[in-house]
Amino acid sequence: MTMPAENEPATVPPTTGRDGPARLPGARPAPDLVVHTRHTDTRAAVCTLAGDLDIETLEPARSKLDDLVEQRPPLLVVDLGRVTFCDSSGLNLLLQTRMAAAAADVEFRLAAPSTMVLRLLELTCADSVFSIHPSLDAALAAPL
Repeated sequence: MTMPAENEPATVPPTTGRDGPARLPGARPAPDLVVHTRHTDTRAAVCTLAGDLDIETLEPARSKLDDLVEQRPPLLVVDLGRVTFCDSSGLNLLLQTRMAAAAADVEFRLAAPSTMVLRLLELTCADSVFSIHPSLDAALAAPL
């Protein structure tokens, strides 16, 4: 690396992480994923996700969804309306949760997927295996 001229910032080569893409040192980390859960009066479980659902932010969602499936509510709805990014690991989590819910006899639905998430579901043909609803209210109101 050459020395920068006075008052010129140094160019720092990106570092390559073991588990992800190259990042500049000091670069802002990926946005966090906010996970909120609640139960309705009808005992349905709702898991609302907000932010990026990717390999770096996946664990809080995985943990909550696993816990909710273990509780065996009659219905589990994942609200995706505030998910700004979803990679293949996020899609895989949704697919795994769907299978675990089916094995536990829990109805599983996706609600209000953002445009980006809906496009991912369509491109991968995963939209054909999920029960997808345009809003949380619609997902909760659909008959079991």
